[in-house]
Amino acid sequence: MKMGCMDLLFPPVCGSCGVRLAVGSPAKLCPDCTSNIRFLREPLCPICGMEQLDRPGGHGHLCGACLTTPPSYDLARSLVRYETAVRQLVHKLKFGGDTSVAGALADLALRADLSLFADCHVIVPVPLHRLRLRGRGLNQAAVLARLFFAGRERTILPDGLIRVRNTVAQTELRGIDRRKNLKNAFRLNRSFQPDRSIVCLVDDVFTTGTTVEACSRVLKNHGAREVRVITLARASMTGGGR
Repeated sequence: MKMGCMDLLFPPVCGSCGVRLAVGSPAKLCPDCTSNIRFLREPLCPICGMEQLDRPGGHGHLCGACLTTPPSYDLARSLVRYETAVRQLVHKLKFGGDTSVAGALADLALRADLSLFADCHVIVPVPLHRLRLRGRGLNQAAVLARLFFAGRERTILPDGLIRVRNTVAQTELRGIDRRKNLKNAFRLNRSFQPDRSIVCLVDDVFTTGTTVEACSRVLKNHGAREVRVITLARASMTGGGR
């Protein structure tokens, strides 16, 4: 009864578009937004995780970018495509500090196969610069790490990496400018020694891979045995960024 009264006073709404949901519904998203979300499907590039749906016999074949310029990370996977419903969820969390979308994001994580990350020793979110973190109030990558790996909180190191330069947003840059923007932008926290560890690196969106490449390089240079990247969404359906 109490929950019913709360639903009447504060009707549940879709975490993405905000349309009202049926009172008592366990759904976190409306049917339209749910149907808009597309999980990435095999075949994928074994390294960067790019979909290769138009490539005959694509299973096990590297994409062109990973063939020509292998990344520092060992593998990267994304749950879903960065399309309208997911973009709205990410923007609410990232720029609005709206943690009410966590339920919808957690549901996506539950539907995903994260078995490739089961044996990771430590989970490190891509960091924000302290000034940006102060302005936003949260690091969306750290929130996602807790949602993706619920029950493994002790292995999450939110400050394993430190962003030492308050860089321009990557979305405002292209190609080589993205790489220049992140040069020497990250360093390892002195209290973290990843020697021979399998590190899971978490971020919100994989666009060109430049950010996770920069972070992975730091981790590998300090002895990490492997770096495996998991992001909520993938914005680019082509390889590159290295």
